[in-house]
Amino acid sequence: IMALTCTFNRWGTLLAVGCNDGRIVIWDFLTRGIAKIISAHIHPVCSLCWSRDGHKLVSASTDNIVSQWDVLTGDCDQRFRFPSPILKLQCHPRDMDKVLVCPMKSAPVLLTLSDSKHVVLPVDDDSDLNVVAAFDRRGEYIYTGNAKGKILVLNTDTQDLVASFRVTTGTSNTTAIKSIEFARKGSCFLINTADRIIRVYDGREILTCGRDGEPEPMQKLQDLVNRTPWKRCCFSGDGEYIVAGSARQHALYIWEKSIGNLVKILHGTRGELLLDVAWHPVRPIIASISSGVVSIWAQNQVENWSAFAPDFKELDENVEYEERESEFDIEDEDKSEPEQTGADAAEDEEVDVTTVDPIVAFCSSDEELEDYKALLYLPIAPEVEDPEENPFGPPPDSTPQAGAAEEMQAGGDKKQRPPSSDGAPAKKKARTTNIELQGVPVDEVHPLLGVKGDGKSKKKAAGRPKGSKGKDKDFPFRPKPYRGGERPSFAMDVLGSSGPGGGGGGMKGRAEGGLATGKRAIAPDADRGCCAGPAGPSAQLSSAD
Repeated sequence: IMALTCTFNRWGTLLAVGCNDGRIVIWDFLTRGIAKIISAHIHPVCSLCWSRDGHKLVSASTDNIVSQWDVLTGDCDQRFRFPSPILKLQCHPRDMDKVLVCPMKSAPVLLTLSDSKHVVLPVDDDSDLNVVAAFDRRGEYIYTGNAKGKILVLNTDTQDLVASFRVTTGTSNTTAIKSIEFARKGSCFLINTADRIIRVYDGREILTCGRDGEPEPMQKLQDLVNRTPWKRCCFSGDGEYIVAGSARQHALYIWEKSIGNLVKILHGTRGELLLDVAWHPVRPIIASISSGVVSIWAQNQVENWSAFAPDFKELDENVEYEERESEFDIEDEDKSEPEQTGADAAEDEEVDVTTVDPIVAFCSSDEELEDYKALLYLPIAPEVEDPEENPFGPPPDSTPQAGAAEEMQAGGDKKQRPPSSDGAPAKKKARTTNIELQGVPVDEVHPLLGVKGDGKSKKKAAGRPKGSKGKDKDFPFRPKPYRGGERPSFAMDVLGSSGPGGGGGGMKGRAEGGLATGKRAIAPDADRGCCAGPAGPSAQLSSAD
């Protein structure tokens, strides 16, 4: 099993990872355990995006299929089949009915899920269809960029052109747009271009300049020494930092947006190529994927007990304490009662202990309350391996006679889904809609699968093995059956950090049982040699497993 792409939900509580066998694995980021596995596609998953409320996941696979999934049930709501491979998809930040899809060598497509309709977005040059697109922070506008460096800003509802500009290198030469990414907070966005420079712009200035404007970037970020090309870039949760993953090696460069200075370089395993990078929406944690393994980067947590109470004082050695004469008296007879003013008077007021204040980090600047229907966590059912008998007895509806009758009705079709053990009705098959795009080549191969000529061997290796879809669906990470209650162990790297002149602030080691972020970031029990979270497959998926 190899990880190919990852994305956090809006709160950073769940991490979805798309794998090369078509499965989507969802990790609970707090318990450090696998919360759900969705057998989504047959071919490798190349792009993933959460809906705003976290109840839905939209995925794309290398066989040109876009699917919407119900995260709680794992069911597919609907599918869309495109004529060419999908490079990227993105859910609308506010309207959960809209999805932006970027097919290969085609104009971007805006899908409406409720009625399965689609709109092809206008492009600047019909001969240049290498177009990338992204919603802005609130989904009011769609920004598109082509191989000639032209950026178009379109109104999401009307698809009218609102503003445009061209990204140029020092001279009048243009450079291809590789990706456009927006910050979660503020109005800034970045453009990753083929000239190996990351340009940071203010969205308000772009709209003010209007059509054919000439806005100046706030920052230009690049690696002048190695001339590193960038595979994937994104903002930190608060929008103050930018991380870019190198296209040559497993290395992450972090800049401060306001100043433009390089803060740190994080080096992964030598010889590995980076596939994806995602910054946690709320915490200073980065997830990166290379060689099919998800690495979690975080600072080592230093215990600071004085942070728990403002008047707490750490002692290096025992100090003899002298108690006051009246310290443990119920009433201090000698104490004079001064008039209560300010903070003292406030102490006598009733404290509201029932109202829950919204967490500021989870609310947008135009919202006062959290979304209480949001899906932050997934219930985890215990796995029972090879149960000898059903301890609860057969459900009332599932008698052998009823099962035989159903089989007769199905006409002996082996592919008929058997009724589930809890007596629930069989799952309804998802509707598939064919998206027809004019003038789009249909024989394109997704970049993940290699070029047309030598892609056969790679394409054969990708995807789930034949016959494994139904049988091993509930026990996904099992190339071989394991015996005697053994559980497979998955290698995971505990990666620290090293930077220019930084001398390495983290640690590297091996562990089993859960996601790893560093000695203190894993668990309070790290000193006792155990790891927090349930035992089982970890967040590191290595190619050997």
